[in-house]
This record gives sequence, structure tokens and C-alpha cells, in this order.
Amino acid sequence: MHRTKIIATLGPSCSQTKIIQRFVDIGVNCFRINLSHGASKEKRKLFDLVKSVKTPSGQRPTILADLSGPKIRVSGLKKSINLKQDEEIIISNDQEGKNIIPVSKGIKFQKVEDGAKILINDGLIVLKVIKQISLGGLLCKTIIPGKIENRKGVNFPGVSLKIPTLTDQDKEDLILSLESGADWIALSFVRSEKDYRIVRSRIKKLGYNVPIMAKVEKWEAVKRMDQIINTFEAVMVARGDLGVEIPGEKVPIIQKKIIEKAGQAGKPVVIATQLLDSMIERPVPTRAEISDVANSILDSADALLVTGETAIGKYPNKVIKVLIKVIKETEMNIDYKNYFISKDHKILNTAKAISHAACSVAQDQGINTLVTMTHSGSTARMVARYRPESRIVAMTPFKFIARQLEIIWGIKSFVVSSYDSSDEIPEVAKNVLKTEGVLQKGDKFVMTGGVPVGVTGTTNYLSVLKIE
Repeated sequence: MHRTKIIATLGPSCSQTKIIQRFVDIGVNCFRINLSHGASKEKRKLFDLVKSVKTPSGQRPTILADLSGPKIRVSGLKKSINLKQDEEIIISNDQEGKNIIPVSKGIKFQKVEDGAKILINDGLIVLKVIKQISLGGLLCKTIIPGKIENRKGVNFPGVSLKIPTLTDQDKEDLILSLESGADWIALSFVRSEKDYRIVRSRIKKLGYNVPIMAKVEKWEAVKRMDQIINTFEAVMVARGDLGVEIPGEKVPIIQKKIIEKAGQAGKPVVIATQLLDSMIERPVPTRAEISDVANSILDSADALLVTGETAIGKYPNKVIKVLIKVIKETEMNIDYKNYFISKDHKILNTAKAISHAACSVAQDQGINTLVTMTHSGSTARMVARYRPESRIVAMTPFKFIARQLEIIWGIKSFVVSSYDSSDEIPEVAKNVLKTEGVLQKGDKFVMTGGVPVGVTGTTNYLSVLKIE
């Protein structure tokens, strides 16, 4: 089993049951449904496709529903504009006309920092803000000229925007996703931890408790990195828009910082965008792409997310096979024993102490299987944050918890029958380990969990058991 997980984006290149099942069979742990595209009927079909296939344990795969978020675009431009060097132009969301680039309505420009820029079409065209002329208008000068076309994306690094956390489309897609069985919700263009509270409140009102993943792709999110990591259940380094919002040379360092901080907080972190971008058209990746993937694994990312490579690429199966090869080769060369010892994690409470101790006992006694009994998933996540050499087997009575854990580093999850007391736990664990062929007679395993049973965050016991 590969410890670093794989998330594949669905799209025209892989919208068949046979292809999705093949992905699962060769190692995909989770499927991303990009809600930026398609009508509701098409989106529901993608959810149904994922639910129609089975993992080796007999469950359906994990689904990550990715809300499109308030993406700002050139909007309502009747004909293209050819900008020249040093030409002045107005960016506006409430005016149209000559020398005006109209953008998405419903946004307001609140604060403009010195040196603020506007980047259009992924930074191919760059404007410098001269001054703010209204709540909806900015006077700019062209730094990098080019052709402005309708529907191209617009980024505002250095400009604080007043925009909704969820658009009307997002609200509809959120309902669709929850009703269709999404295991994770990814929130695009997060700017602060306040966005979490808005989405969590809406999810709760709809009667669900699905975890939320923050996509770090805005310059504001980088400034609020610590607060966002501590608030959301997971984070994604979305390098596409992030590389436009901030200078490209800063992205690798920010990625490393996010992985490190998320690891210290015990939060899963996903690396996304352009991992194997050349494989959209080519059957083999570049060496730089392989190095990029390997470095994300070495830095201890929980999961790698491919987007266009599988959604619209010509070689989706080969993309997954390349990822599997790079993950396995890289993980074979990581000394997890010393890695675990060197990790500097503050042990602040009993649950973390027990999780750390379970890893230590397994390592000291040469036991290669570590079992966590969990109702909420917290015990398994705490063990995984220490990156032990032993494999982590999570057992839970809830299918949705087992699916949520599938994107977290090193965890293989199984759904078990309900148990009411701690006395039942050893036999439940042994039966699963034997039935699934994880362990054989005479093998030992370390087990950790919480008593009383069913209470979240009570990881407080540790046992070493043997398969009789």
C-alpha cells in the first residue's frame, strides 16, 4: 500500500464506470468532482458514477466535492481589447464602455495596497493599480500588454475584495453535493478562517457534518495561513491561482510551510495543480514534474491531486501509474524510523501522548501494524500525524468516517460492526485483521482507541495484542 494518497479529478476523459473502477484497482483513493463545470444533471451523474464502483474492501470510493467559489472574470466585454504598454485602463464591475474592462458584478474594492497589481488570463496580462476611483472601479496602467477577451480570469493581488464566500451557484452545488454523498467539501478562494464558519453553519443547517477543506490560492489566505489551518479540517495547496496571486518563486516555500504547519496541527494537506501537467498531451512526464511529485512526498503531503491530467488528458491511466511508481520509489527511500524520532511535535494532551506512545511501542518492539479504533476518525488522524514506520489500520463502525480517512497519509480504513464496550474491541480488531489478510497467526499489533466508547477525542488506551 502506498502511504501518500491519490485524488483524481473526474472529467470527459474518465467518465465511465470501467475507467473509474480501473483507477480504484490501481490505487486511486478519492475522486474530485469539479463543480465549476456542467449542469446539475451532469454533476449528479458524476457522483452516481463514483458510487457505482467498489474498493477492495467492498465500500465505494471517497468523493471530494470542489465548489467553484467566487472566481472573478472579465464579464460582459462585447469585443476584445488590445492593450498597449503603459496604456491606462479602468477595471470596473459597475460600468461598461470605452477604456473599461468589465469584471464580475457583486464585488467591491475595499483596500488597495501600494504596488497592487491586476493579473488577467493567469498572469499573461499585468496591470498596475494607479488609484481607486470608486468602490467598483480601479484606474490602472498596463505593465505587460496583451489581448483582453471575455470570460478570462482576473486576479487582484494586493487588493482587498468584498465578495461572498459562497456564490448562488455554490449554494446550489453544496446542497447537491451533500445530498449526493460528498465525503469532503473543498472551498475555493478561501481568504480567512471566517469563511469556514459561514460554510459550516450552512452545512449544519442542511443536516450534515461533512468536513471542509480550505483551498489556499489567494494572497489573503497566505497571510492568514495559521488561522486557516487551525480552523478547517484540511487544507489544499492549489498552486494554479496561488502562482498568479503571488510571485511564482515564492510558491515552493509556501507549499513547504503549509505542509509543515498542517502536520504540526494534525490536519491533512493536499498538493494540487500541474503535478504532471505535460501528461495532458504526452504519455510520459518531464523529469521536473517527477521531482516535484517526489519532493511533495518527501515533505510529507497527505495526498496528491491531479486535475486536467485525468479530467481532460489523453492518458489518464498512465498518469495514475506514474504517480504510483513515483510514490512507491520515493517512500521506499524514506527512513521512517528516524523520521518519526526527529519529528518535532508538541504533545499537549492525553490523546496526543497516547498516539505518540503507540507509534513508539510499535517501533521499539518491531511491530509493523498499528490499529486505531475510532468513531470520529480523530484517533487515526493523530497517529498518522507522527508518520510512523508501521502501517496504520483504522477501524470504525461508520462508512462515512472510513471514507473520510482514505485521503489521510498511511491510513487503510475498514468498516466494522458496532461495539458497545471496550471489552469487545480486541476480538473485533482480530477478526478484521484475520479476515482481511492483514495479519496471520502469531503476529502482533499495537492497538489504541478511546474509552468510553463513542466519545470523540478520548484516545486514552494502548494495548499490544497477538493473533492467536
